[in-house]
Amino acid sequence: MEVFIEPIGRLINEFSKLPGVGKKSAQRYAYKIISMTDEEAEQFASAIRNVKQKVHYCKICGNFTENDICDICARRDRRTICVVKEPKDVIALEKLHEYKGVYHVLHGVINPIEGVGPNDIRIRELLARVNEGGVEEVILATNPDVEGDATAMYIAKLLKPLGIKCTRLSRGIPVGSEIEYTDDVTLSRAFLERKEV
Repeated sequence: MEVFIEPIGRLINEFSKLPGVGKKSAQRYAYKIISMTDEEAEQFASAIRNVKQKVHYCKICGNFTENDICDICARRDRRTICVVKEPKDVIALEKLHEYKGVYHVLHGVINPIEGVGPNDIRIRELLARVNEGGVEEVILATNPDVEGDATAMYIAKLLKPLGIKCTRLSRGIPVGSEIEYTDDVTLSRAFLERKEV
């Protein structure tokens, strides 16, 4: 059992709270911070403070922004809304340079095992946007797993009576995978070959 002096142990503990960071990686990160110059360490700390102070959610779509409304909502065609689980999914889809509409970030998916129901994610906000009028299509781009499919079907059932076209990304994305990690070609094909639900 390794014993670290308190400041190092505390830093390792904080790094290990990050997703995908185990104890060994957390130790490497801590040692890297220790080896930085004061200026480098201050820049690192400043970047963390800066992102916490300036980045928040868009009032319309729920994506990350520095303003009240993100650039996508401010400039893009609002007739098509692409629904995703997390802001990182917006980044993955934007890299394709094929979609010209806006997004709606749910900040989760329906997952009864985890205690997450429809009222715990941003479905009400999506319905409010659709009810404002002008929306012709909603693309359901949640992950192709049990929770993503359940969420997509739930939303589709709510939108069908409103006469809104609902499509789902094509199944070129393997079941159980995450959009964030899907290669660009597969993601592009899935997006272009989306099906109506």
